[in-house]
Amino acid sequence: CLSRGLGDVYKRQLEKFLTPMPLSYDYQEWKKKSYTERAKKVCQNWALQGYGSPISVTIFYFIKIIFYVFMFFWFCSFSNDLGGISEFSLWWTKTEALGKFIFWTVLIEIIGLGGASGPLTGRYAPIIGGITYFLRPKTVKVPLFPKIPFLGNDSRNWLDIGLYLLLLIALIRVCVASDITPSIVIPVIILLLICGLLDRTIFLAARGDIYLPMAVCFLFPLETGAGLKIIWFGIWFWAAFSKLTPNFTSAVNVMISNSVLFIPSCFDNFKKSLFKSYPEDLRPSRKANNMAHFGTFIEFVMPILLITFMGNAEITFFALIAITLFHIFIFANFPMGVPLEWNVIMVYGAWMLFYGNPAFNPLDISSPILIAVLSLSLFIFPILGNLFPKYISFLLSMRYYAGTWAYSVWLFKGDAKDVIEEKIPKTSKDVLVQMEKLYETDFAEGIISMILGFRLMHLPGRLINQLVPKAIDSIHDYRWIDGEALAGEVVGWNFGDGHLHNETLLNSIQKRCNYKSEQLRVIMVESPQFHTQNLEYRIYDAHDGLIEKGTGNTRALKDIQPWE
Repeated sequence: CLSRGLGDVYKRQLEKFLTPMPLSYDYQEWKKKSYTERAKKVCQNWALQGYGSPISVTIFYFIKIIFYVFMFFWFCSFSNDLGGISEFSLWWTKTEALGKFIFWTVLIEIIGLGGASGPLTGRYAPIIGGITYFLRPKTVKVPLFPKIPFLGNDSRNWLDIGLYLLLLIALIRVCVASDITPSIVIPVIILLLICGLLDRTIFLAARGDIYLPMAVCFLFPLETGAGLKIIWFGIWFWAAFSKLTPNFTSAVNVMISNSVLFIPSCFDNFKKSLFKSYPEDLRPSRKANNMAHFGTFIEFVMPILLITFMGNAEITFFALIAITLFHIFIFANFPMGVPLEWNVIMVYGAWMLFYGNPAFNPLDISSPILIAVLSLSLFIFPILGNLFPKYISFLLSMRYYAGTWAYSVWLFKGDAKDVIEEKIPKTSKDVLVQMEKLYETDFAEGIISMILGFRLMHLPGRLINQLVPKAIDSIHDYRWIDGEALAGEVVGWNFGDGHLHNETLLNSIQKRCNYKSEQLRVIMVESPQFHTQNLEYRIYDAHDGLIEKGTGNTRALKDIQPWE
């Protein structure tokens, strides 16, 4: 009896370890309700427990980060000027050490094991996309210029695969090199640009928005440290700048609701306090606004202190402590998209550049090429991206985790989604199919339905409530799939960039699946303009084309509930 009792205890603990939190409502009853009632339920559920991921998911990501850091030390051991972990204090301030970290990060990202991997991005089996797509013929590409012959080809061929393989080899070559020289960095830059031209998915997966200009810095050995220092400052500055909108507070609420740091049940009262009056009023409370403003203050002011008081060891030290705690907080909350590697390398780079090398001065940069690249990536793209977000990825705009992503919703009538399984070569199955290998169908469907809550809890996502009735007659006839999940399944990578699942992807899918009228409706919403907060939207039928386009505004959405 004792043995059986202990076995039952272990079994319950194992289930708790592996199984997401159950919904606070009955899923079968939920399916019968109207769209507004469904939306209200998922938002109320998200407010307290987020996606409800099990403990095993957290452990998976921690193990991944341990592997990431271990490999960094291993690659450093190949360098003439660096060494092993035991000698870290002797070489951590060297530019080459940060260079190893940068190129290793690009490698792990482009493989698909960095951000956009694992269950928090809809990847259960397999846990990555990336390389499993980029090495597979006939998978779907998202070309930069889809209307230009050859460059606009949307089906991966052997040339694409060969170029991607060469990029992997070039990155590995840098990682194991005895010295990072311009001659081994140039192939990485050229290949990344070519691969990005043919498939912007690869460029964005490599996080070319920040790591490409970093790579360019290594072409100028005397100015590398100064260039990297201004890039670090630019990332913080524009990330903070993008948070100066009404959207950021709701993004903070969504992240904390989903946090593994603030455990459900233990922190329920704290989470409720982030809303004006849970469960009926889920607009952000004053506390939530204050938390958002404080985070923006840290991300704005500390980098300004770092760049202004270079050489002042005391101010630099305390500013770095603040910025380190800032990144630890983000890391510990495991935001959707899980950019954990980015937070690790940002902290290391901050200490190495600003504390370990106070002599690096961005004003010493004199190379016209480096000045041009830094101006483009740290000034022109961010400004244009904030003013005209329709044309520039939010990553290139450096609008990081500000709640201002472009997004889309794909509505498949009946079993129309099954055609994608039949017609499109891909590695990952439908998210529901992946989860059904682990859980019962109702439970899996219930967990996936929480993605609707994630979308609506963000301020720009609330425009969807006005657009769904314009797109379809009855929600009960359609299956709702967020564009992020579809991009992850079809192109092999998703990281919050709605431009990977806009018209270009719709045309590619329609060309292969040939949907009839009303079988697939897609709602696309652009990132809000910084100065007007306008949201452009388009509604498409896969067969009939554009149904409607128009404009919403986040300021008009600020005073309504996520489900209204």
